[in-house]
Amino acid sequence: MSASLSRPPRVGVWLIGARGSVATTVVAGCAAVTAGLHPPTGLVTETPAFADSGLPTLSSLVFGGHDTTDCPLPKRAEQLAAGGVLPAGLPAAVEAELAAADREIRPGGPVPGDTRSDERLISEFAADLRDFVRRCGLARAVVVNVASTEPAATGSALPPSSLYAAAALRAGCPYVNFTPSTGLHHPGLAPVAEASGLPYAGRDGKTGQTLLRSVLGPMFAQRALAVRAWSGTNLLGGGDGAALADPAAAEAKNAGKERVLADTLGTTPEGRVHIDDVPVLGDWKTAWDHVAFDGFLGTRMILQTIWQGCDSALAAPLVLDLARLAARAHEAGLSGPLSELAFFFKDPVGEAPSALAEQHAQLERFARRLGGGGGVGGESAETGERETPGGRHDRATRSGEETG
Repeated sequence: MSASLSRPPRVGVWLIGARGSVATTVVAGCAAVTAGLHPPTGLVTETPAFADSGLPTLSSLVFGGHDTTDCPLPKRAEQLAAGGVLPAGLPAAVEAELAAADREIRPGGPVPGDTRSDERLISEFAADLRDFVRRCGLARAVVVNVASTEPAATGSALPPSSLYAAAALRAGCPYVNFTPSTGLHHPGLAPVAEASGLPYAGRDGKTGQTLLRSVLGPMFAQRALAVRAWSGTNLLGGGDGAALADPAAAEAKNAGKERVLADTLGTTPEGRVHIDDVPVLGDWKTAWDHVAFDGFLGTRMILQTIWQGCDSALAAPLVLDLARLAARAHEAGLSGPLSELAFFFKDPVGEAPSALAEQHAQLERFARRLGGGGGVGGESAETGERETPGGRHDRATRSGEETG
């Protein structure tokens, strides 16, 4: 068999917010791991449980996306390296891969003053996806939203994240929402998602503070300790810090954090999460939690946690995990909400447990099913030519910007 025939099928990863910090780290990180420059630390799908799941290889992934900014990926990677997000020297080592991905990035929208209708935007975004699949000779492509958080949607109008989600379905692509933005959660898209026959997952990647909460919440419940209050503060900069300075966007972000506590504790404790934009922190964030709880005989006690991390480095491996899992689910003929991927999200779609340990056990069962051990099967749809309803919305579009 020739080398060309033995290569695994190429799979596209189409990133919304493709020139942001998270997307740049995804592309650079995939190239670095593929080249053996760094180990796959943080990649759940590179652990032994997924060895026989039939996932696309990292080397088979091809990147593209939409963005409203024009900073080339190689330059963005240099900026991240200067801030300590990427290792020094890595942008130069993977410059070819970054440049290749940058050539596949198309203008996003809507932009300020954009007069295109929702239908036109959806059609143009879907056409970009089909062209990507066709030109690159891809077996399929997965759309992953890693853009900045937008305010919660109100009314029937489609926000930018929902326009991209509708385009993904129209182009026949599985969709993953790694942000708290509306995406497929818009009620106008529910029938479209159901009719598409495609798998989808989300929303809001669980990378730091909520990851801890999903572990600590069950601990208190299982030890019969009464949590009286649970408050939190987040200090962050970069694109997320600027976006979440908007109270409406922050409210959308915090909803998932607080939902985890209600689900794992069985009650909603006093206290809220506060988000402060500290531009000097760049891509680094600090999350502090203060938990007041009662022990035996009403003894009052306190637990405090501090999480300090790099947001892009925490998110990027999960984006790669999700793209690979969604692609394999599509290949296996699965459709609808992938509740088995709740392990990765604050606000997962479908019915799923809230405790991290239970979510991880569910994910490992899913890995076995994808490998053929649990009845998963079926023919995959042809991504490049598939057409599904997209819906028509003739209102004036809202402006939006996709950055990491």
